[in-house]
Amino acid sequence: MKKKITIGSRGSKLALLYAQKVKQKIIEATNFTGQDINIEKISTKGDEILDTRLSDVGGKGLFSSSIEQELQKNNIDIAVHALKDMPAIETNGLLTDTFLERTDAREIAIVNGNKKFKDLKQNAVIGTSSYRRQFQIKKIKPDVNCKLIRGNVDTRIKKLADGEYDAIILSYAGVKYLKLEDKISDIFSIEEIIPSAGQGIIAIQCRENDKDMISMLKKINHKETYQRAHAERNILKILEGDCETAVGIHSKIDENKITVEAELFSLDGSQRFYEKKSDKLENFRELGNEIGQILKTKSNNSYKR
Repeated sequence: MKKKITIGSRGSKLALLYAQKVKQKIIEATNFTGQDINIEKISTKGDEILDTRLSDVGGKGLFSSSIEQELQKNNIDIAVHALKDMPAIETNGLLTDTFLERTDAREIAIVNGNKKFKDLKQNAVIGTSSYRRQFQIKKIKPDVNCKLIRGNVDTRIKKLADGEYDAIILSYAGVKYLKLEDKISDIFSIEEIIPSAGQGIIAIQCRENDKDMISMLKKINHKETYQRAHAERNILKILEGDCETAVGIHSKIDENKITVEAELFSLDGSQRFYEKKSDKLENFRELGNEIGQILKTKSNNSYKR
């Protein structure tokens, strides 16, 4: 076993908190100490290009590909990602099969002037970089205007405070990690907004031939989150989902049963395709595949260019 571990992470405050959490879990579960584990900040294109929609400049891989390259070159031992930001298809030679316990998957709104989301004026400007959120918000409040917003959580909150937007939509998990709950105006239920696949899950990636790391990561893998992550991401794999795919996916486990629901929108958001199914927990992967296939058939590929 290696004497030192280097963790690769994006350089944002939130990403570094995720990496720190992984470091802490490794220390708790193994003989490694804090001195044995180093966190390496890696700049990604997704952090550098902030004025364009991700789908227009290469998709979700913009957040993960630079870190994955460092992993492939053996410059780092493991990579830490927000699972929702990872492409559905695994990069050759790499393995994403370890997940920390999921935090809250729900979406939140931060509204200027301490208002509630429902009290926003007509034609209020909502900041989001996601087609999924855009179409879902329009279902809740059809009279709003959605406008592109990029950047980390602090940047987005500053843009809101500067009056560029009337409200912004963010994931609860990130806001919680940053201890910014006092800024939240609304927490949307899963029924109101089905979140992104894997939202609230920290994923850990290693080389698929690195037996030492695979063995070590098994000690920190959260079983229920692992099952939910694979069920949700299998839907994305079947849909061949990318940044343009407006799809919300969420699962829950109740004893030995798993339930997964998903909604998929056509490219222009005018059509919504919904599916919810339950199965025995042991069939978590197959359930994801089945729902993906049903949505693909129902939508007749209207969600793809």
